[in-house]
Amino acid sequence: NMTNWGFICVVVLLSRYSETQGLTHSRFQVKNHGYSTDPKPQFKEKYFPQIMDHFNFNSMGNGTYEQRYLITDEYWKKGSGPIFFYTGNEGDIWEFALNSGFITELAAQQRALVIFAEHRYYGKSLPFGQDSFNIPEVGLLTVEQALADYAIMITELKQQLGASACPVIVFGGSYGGMLSVYMRLRYPNIVAGALAASAPILSTAGMGESKQFFQDVTSDFENYAPECRDAVRGAFQRLQDLAQIEDYGRIQSAFSLCKTPSSYKDIHQLNGLLRNAFTLMAMLDYPYSTHFMGSMPANPVKVACDTMLGGADLLHALKDTAGIVYNSTGDLTCFDLYTLYVECADPTGCGLGFNSLAWDYQIEMCYESNNVSDMFPLMPFTEKQREQYCSKRWGVIPRPGWLKTQFWGDALSTASNIIFSNGDLDPWANGGVRKSLSSSLIAINISEGAHHLDLREANDADPASVIKARKMESDTIAQWVKMERKYPLWPTSA
Repeated sequence: NMTNWGFICVVVLLSRYSETQGLTHSRFQVKNHGYSTDPKPQFKEKYFPQIMDHFNFNSMGNGTYEQRYLITDEYWKKGSGPIFFYTGNEGDIWEFALNSGFITELAAQQRALVIFAEHRYYGKSLPFGQDSFNIPEVGLLTVEQALADYAIMITELKQQLGASACPVIVFGGSYGGMLSVYMRLRYPNIVAGALAASAPILSTAGMGESKQFFQDVTSDFENYAPECRDAVRGAFQRLQDLAQIEDYGRIQSAFSLCKTPSSYKDIHQLNGLLRNAFTLMAMLDYPYSTHFMGSMPANPVKVACDTMLGGADLLHALKDTAGIVYNSTGDLTCFDLYTLYVECADPTGCGLGFNSLAWDYQIEMCYESNNVSDMFPLMPFTEKQREQYCSKRWGVIPRPGWLKTQFWGDALSTASNIIFSNGDLDPWANGGVRKSLSSSLIAINISEGAHHLDLREANDADPASVIKARKMESDTIAQWVKMERKYPLWPTSA
């Protein structure tokens, strides 16, 4: 078997887009946003010669690849200040660095060195270049390899920078937050504590219900206005009615599609594209406009519901609502079903380009919509479907339960020094840890928070709940750093 985790996938043949359009951002990025990702001056972009295979000397020998990382010592008290290390997740590391300003704000307070490390097989950290997603080269894309990358990078950079006595705190959001938890579990000798923001470590380990995610997406819109949920469900029903009588011309006109649909496959693709728009707006329901995973207005759930409820025709209203995500600039004259969105075996979206190939291979989830507990069309996704696809596409058989076995599942009570933060607006939240497990396994729930809002830089529009959460996180991390200095794992020389 070529991978020890993950294994969901999809037919993603869009490498040409990564080459011609520069689509090397998060798995949720959509085309046609045109936002800038110019690096901020305080970060220096560097490359670390990383071991390709940490666990099998025979497969690659001592072969290495160039792993990208960003670093700033602007705030660091050299040699004694802590190290704040972001465990990069499924995308270009610049995108996470530019949208995690809380970490650098905290570094300024606590005089920390800041490092953002890019995950292998994402962004520019491709072990085999453009051949990285061939079989068997893609087989080195596992969580275990990524964690070992970070452990080696931290250890060697500490030596190079004269920081051997500096405590390390890891940070991450979403999948990156999962990696931060795993780093604390797997390498407590290297990592003193972890802030895991919006980390669905339970649901991704198969410990949840398949209907939970899209039910929670629906709740975001329902909580704004129950009639918004009803309008969305009604619009999808109208689409289904037209599809059943094969009135494809009306569907093409209503949704401004570039090509007239002609099959069930096209309608299924349209349903997926529309559902994905609501997923993104629920996740990114921040109180101010953002340029993360695309461009979003302030309070996109409110904007979406106002659009749905303000339209004279449900189908046109649904098209305009999807346009908030897919046509934020207003430049598109029509929607191309198969370039704006790629169906993948992660039902919450894989994005476009090389990053989507990596995510397609890597993660394990079986969320589905049912049109009963959620407002979306019936779109089942079973373990059997995942197994069939992964076997055909990647030549691997999924290992359900591997993450639970490998990374403790919900049996976390003997761990320590982890903050699990989740926002009540985030559909990922109920797949994570919502209750504190001990005095050092702390759950922070942010009543008005969307997907890892607490990692973002301070903003005048921030709700009181996230300001309070950041204060708790700051105080807790300061305590961890103090304790690590007081009781170091290894004695320092006199």
